[in-house]
Formats: sequence, C-alpha cells, structure tokens
Amino acid sequence: MPAVSSPPSIHLRPATDLAERVLLPGDPHRALVVAQDLLDKPLMFNHARGLWGYTGRAPDGAPLTVQSTGMGGPSAAIVIEELIGLGARTLVRIGTCGALVDDLELGQLVAVTEVVAADGTSAALGAGERLRPDPVLTRSLVNQVARGVCAVSTDLFYDPREDMDARWREAGAEVIEMEAATLIALAGERGATGAALLAVSDLLAGDERQRLGTEALEAAGVALGRAGYAAVAGSPAAS
Repeated sequence: MPAVSSPPSIHLRPATDLAERVLLPGDPHRALVVAQDLLDKPLMFNHARGLWGYTGRAPDGAPLTVQSTGMGGPSAAIVIEELIGLGARTLVRIGTCGALVDDLELGQLVAVTEVVAADGTSAALGAGERLRPDPVLTRSLVNQVARGVCAVSTDLFYDPREDMDARWREAGAEVIEMEAATLIALAGERGATGAALLAVSDLLAGDERQRLGTEALEAAGVALGRAGYAAVAGSPAAS
C-alpha cells in the first residue's frame, strides 16, 4: 500500500514559482495593485479561494511574491503556513490598521516594533501576550517609514466591547489590526523571518471614526508595497 504524505500546500495551488521574499497584503485586490506596481511581468501564483498571489521580478532583479492572506488570523495562518512549507523565508505583512492614539494621520505608514497578542490564533500557536518581529527586518522597515509602533492584534473588526480601545491603549498599543501576531508567531515557530508594515486607514482616538476614501486607500496600498519591498531588498534578513 503506498505511503500517504501531507502535501506542503492544500489551500494554495501554486501556478508559478514562489519567491523566498513575500509581501502579504490581506486584500486580494491590493495584492494585484502592488504586483502591477512592483513586478516585471508578474505571473499569478495562486487564485484558489480568491486569495490572489503573484510572482515576478522586483526592481533589484530578484524574484518577489505578493500573496494575499484574507482577513484575520485564521486565514492568515493557513496562507503563511503553506507559504513557508513551499519555501518562503522572509515575509512582511503590508496591511491596514486603526490608530488608537491621536498623533497618527490617515494614510501614514508605520512599522510594527511590538505586538500585543489579543487574538485567538496566535494564542493557539503558543504565543505569549507580547511578540516582537524580526529585529533586523523591522529596523529596515522603520528606516523606510520613520515611525515604529506597538500594535494590538485582535479577532474582531466590529468589536462590541466599548472599553477595549482604552484597555489596549493602557497596554501600550498605538494601532489595532488583525494579522501581525499570527505572522510573527508562525514565522518564529517555523524558522522564517517575519515583520509587519501598516498604513493607517482609520482614526479611532476621537469621538467619531474617520476612514480613508477608496482612492487614498489604494494609494496607501501601493506605498506599503514599495516600502515593504525596499525593506526586504535592503535587509540582510532577506538576502
């Protein structure tokens, strides 16, 4: 009877090569926009489950993959696990966040220097309450955007708990998002390099939520891609 083995990828269905360097937007449309902006002759890496991904030549001549993760830790965990199984070694989340403090502006790019893990996925992966991304790659990201922040990762975009923003601010969190803790926990567990770069899409510190418009959000996605690429191209962690 033939041996049964587990394939490295069940949900992703690679249609071309995967680069060792991967940018990870949550939004499939952002993956397309970033790939079109950065890559020479991008080829679709994956389209299964609507998780669009693309591989092409970056401006430095080396391959780069842009792969969407979907929303939230559970979806991101599946994608990241399978990417690492397929050979990804340096992974940067390029996503959006809500600002919990009033000294951040809509559209501003920030590098995550620490994560308060308030999500179920990273807890299930064995992560502690606080996580730190790869220091070398993170320093490269901070050099690109000039601002590092503490982020909190949560499972809920629409959170009914009225006191949570204040509690997270007390814990030191400056922005809120949904996938960074998962990436950092998995990368550390699997021997890969992981970090996160975010664009402020929402201001949450005031009395009324403010959000980027559609065109500005797409422009922020392009800026994320360019800064994320510049960091992985210049970081020893990505070589």
